[in-house]
Amino acid sequence: MESTSSTESKIATAKAVFAAAASFTATVMLARSITQDLLPDDLQYHLSSAVRSFLTRFSSQLTLVIEEYDGLVSNQIYDAAQIYLSARISPNTRRLRVAKPAGEDNLNISMEPCEEVVDVFGGAKLKWVVASRPVETGFGASRGRGRGRRRTMDLVATESEARFFMLSFHNKHKDMVLSTYLPHVVEEAKGKRQEKKTLKLFTPCYERMYHSSLSDVWTPINLDHPATFETLAMEAATKQFIMDDLNRFVKRREYYRKVGKAWKRGYLLYGPPGTGKSSLIAAMANYLKFDIYDLELTEVTGNSALRKLLVATANRSILVVEDIDCTVEFHDRMAEARAASSSDSSEPENQVTLSGFLNFIDGLWSSCGDERIIIFTTNHKEKLDPALLRPGRMDVHVHMSYCTPCGFKLLASNYLGVKDHALFGEIDNLICTTEVTPAEVAEQMIKSEKPEDALKDMIQFLKMKIKENEELKSKKVEQELLAEKEGGKEAQEGYKI
Repeated sequence: MESTSSTESKIATAKAVFAAAASFTATVMLARSITQDLLPDDLQYHLSSAVRSFLTRFSSQLTLVIEEYDGLVSNQIYDAAQIYLSARISPNTRRLRVAKPAGEDNLNISMEPCEEVVDVFGGAKLKWVVASRPVETGFGASRGRGRGRRRTMDLVATESEARFFMLSFHNKHKDMVLSTYLPHVVEEAKGKRQEKKTLKLFTPCYERMYHSSLSDVWTPINLDHPATFETLAMEAATKQFIMDDLNRFVKRREYYRKVGKAWKRGYLLYGPPGTGKSSLIAAMANYLKFDIYDLELTEVTGNSALRKLLVATANRSILVVEDIDCTVEFHDRMAEARAASSSDSSEPENQVTLSGFLNFIDGLWSSCGDERIIIFTTNHKEKLDPALLRPGRMDVHVHMSYCTPCGFKLLASNYLGVKDHALFGEIDNLICTTEVTPAEVAEQMIKSEKPEDALKDMIQFLKMKIKENEELKSKKVEQELLAEKEGGKEAQEGYKI
C-alpha cells in the first residue's frame, strides 16, 4: 500500500511540475506576443537588452559587440569579420545573404540576422552571431544601407536598422581575443579581400576636381589586362629581381616604420618604345593585386590639383606617370624660374613644378598613405633631372631592352606554342645582331597560325630589320659629318671677320 501511495504521489508531483512548466511557457508566449504586437520596436530592443544584461551577470561568458559603423565611418573589424566568416559558414546554416556588386566578378556571401558561426582559435571556442536593432529614422537610417530585417511573419525592408556582430567566449580568453584573435581576423580578411579583388584602372576626372569629394576625383574601370610575369618577354633574371623586390616591399611595413620612411617604392622603367613597359606595369598590378592610378601630368593645372589627386589614391595601389620626360619640363630646373620671371610668357601661371612634384613623391605628403608604388616610364632617361633619379624617388631603375633570344623563345612559346625548333638557332643569331622590340616580334607571330610559316616569316623580317637599321645608322653618320662641316665653315668665317 505504501509503495502504491508513494508512486501516486510522484506521479502527482510530476503532473504538477509539467502543469507549472506549461503554464509558464504559455505565459511567456503570451507576453512575447503582446510585447511584439503592442510595444514599439525600440522599446522591445531595450527590454530584451535589459533581460540579457541581467542573465549575463550569472554567466562566465563575455560578449563583444562589433557595430557595422563607428560613428560616420565603416568599422574595419566588422568588415573583416564579414569576409572572415564567409569561409566558415556552417553547412547547417539555413539563411544566407548573397550579393554581387556592379563591376565585380565574385559573389559576396554573408550571414542573415540570428544565424551563428562557431570558430575555434588557440583552444578557445568563439561564437559569432549576426544581429540587428532598430534605430531612429534620420541619418543613422541611411547608414543602414536598406538591409532587410527579420520579423515573425515575413522579411520587411527597412531603412531604420543597424547591424552588428556579437562575439561570445569565456571571459578568461578576453586578452587573447583582443590582442591576438581579432588582429588575426583582420589580417586573414585582408588576404581574402585581395584574392577576390577585381582590379581597377583609375583615371582623373578633372571636371569634378574642385566640386566633389576626394572619392570622386578618380573614375574607375575594370582592369582586365592579361599580362603576368610568366608571359613577359624579359630576361628571367630581371623578372625574378623585380618579383623579389615586390615581395620584400609588401612584407616590410614594420621595417619602414622602424627606419622612419614612408611605406612606398619608386620604379623607373626606361627604354625604347615597344619594349613592354606598360605590360610590365600590368603584370606588377596583377601580381600584387594592386589597383592602378594613371596620372597624365599635362592635364593637371597646378600643385594644388596634383595634391588633391595624390591624396585621393588608395593604399595598396600603383601610381603610374608615363613618359615623364615629355609631360612637363622636369629635365630643366630653370623652367620654373623662367615661368616665374617672364610676365609675358604664354605658359599658364598655374602649373605643376618640379619642386612641387618632388614634395609629393618624397616630401611630407608622401607619408599620406601606405603600401604604395610609384612607377615612372620614359624613352629617354638622360633627359630627366638628376633630382628625380635618386633613391627615395626612383629606387629601382629597370632597363627595358630590345628583344633578346630569351625573350624571343618566351614569345614563341606564348604565341605559337613552340618551345624548340630547328630555326631557333638562326633566329637567335639574327636577334643578337639587330635592334627589334618585343612588340615587333609579337606582331610578326600573330600574322600566321602555322608555327613553321611564322618562324620563316620571322627570319625574313629580321633580315629586313637589320638592313633598315644599317641604313638608318648610315644616314645618321652622314648627318653628323654634314653638321661638323657646316660648323667648321661657320668657325672659319667667324675667324676671318
